[in-house]
Amino acid sequence: MNRVLVTGGLGFIGSNFILHMLDQEKGCEIINLDALTYAGNPDNLAAVRQHPGYREVHGSITDSSLVNALMAEGVDAVIHFAAESHVDRSISDPRPFIDTNVVGTQVLLEAARMHKIPRFLHISTDEVYGSLGEHGYFTEDSPIMPNSPYSASKAGSDLIARAYSETYGLPVIITRCSNNYGPRQYPEKLIPMAIIRALRDQPIPIYGDGLNIRDWLHVEDHCRAIHLLLHQGKAGEVYNIGGHNEHTNLEIARLVLQHLGKPESQLEFVTDRAGHDRRYAIDAGKMSRELGWLPQHTFAEGLRQTVEWYVAHPGWWGRLVDGSPGQP
Repeated sequence: MNRVLVTGGLGFIGSNFILHMLDQEKGCEIINLDALTYAGNPDNLAAVRQHPGYREVHGSITDSSLVNALMAEGVDAVIHFAAESHVDRSISDPRPFIDTNVVGTQVLLEAARMHKIPRFLHISTDEVYGSLGEHGYFTEDSPIMPNSPYSASKAGSDLIARAYSETYGLPVIITRCSNNYGPRQYPEKLIPMAIIRALRDQPIPIYGDGLNIRDWLHVEDHCRAIHLLLHQGKAGEVYNIGGHNEHTNLEIARLVLQHLGKPESQLEFVTDRAGHDRRYAIDAGKMSRELGWLPQHTFAEGLRQTVEWYVAHPGWWGRLVDGSPGQP
């Protein structure tokens, strides 16, 4: 792939993917279209800002004129990360999620159709499947049953992507990943939030009884999977990408405290989130059977490395949390 348009590349997963691509795919050119919302952090890609294969464009995926102009340059693939993604924010105000996740995705798909882009990867989430019982796993054929405005907006974007594939023959691949973790994740998410609050000896809020279960995937394993699908994925298909690491939210918070030598008295149980899905778990067997992909990070080692990264980069998260240099 010579020229790739990445949307939302200043966010958590997008920035990690761009770093991965520039390291692994010599000679490629990355155009990063990012609206620089609160979760888009220029610091995430400071190391490659002068890289000859990297270009940053500030703008929204809902801006059809800008999107069309970029695709008119000649793009070999679109990798669409850009999304509003925090469930709590979607409960407080659903409208930005509809605008960005649904309308923005349609703008990108239409531009890709008009310019005959040969590859379009739509990055989605396992949350579109809804809540799972104590047993079993979501497969690519599981029905979509979202329960929050966020997951509903992502489900809507998935269906629009599918429609462009089926109706217009646009070569779309949809990926649905489990919860990501790793360096450069915005501090409102569970793992970085727990690390930062533990470092500052602040209470760590735990929704309800803390027994909601998520499958955790290291962001580098996710990036490897996307890179593989970019070259070998089958157009029109959905691929689940999971880490095979199920843990309750309470277990995650306790593990963070243990890594940092902090007491469990920092845990603070709070009123549960509205519509809080009990368990997510996905079967990523299709990725392994068809493409030979498996996660390389064990959760124990990946979490340790993640904790160490946040400990070593207080300036990065401090500016996001409170504008300070980030001293614990």
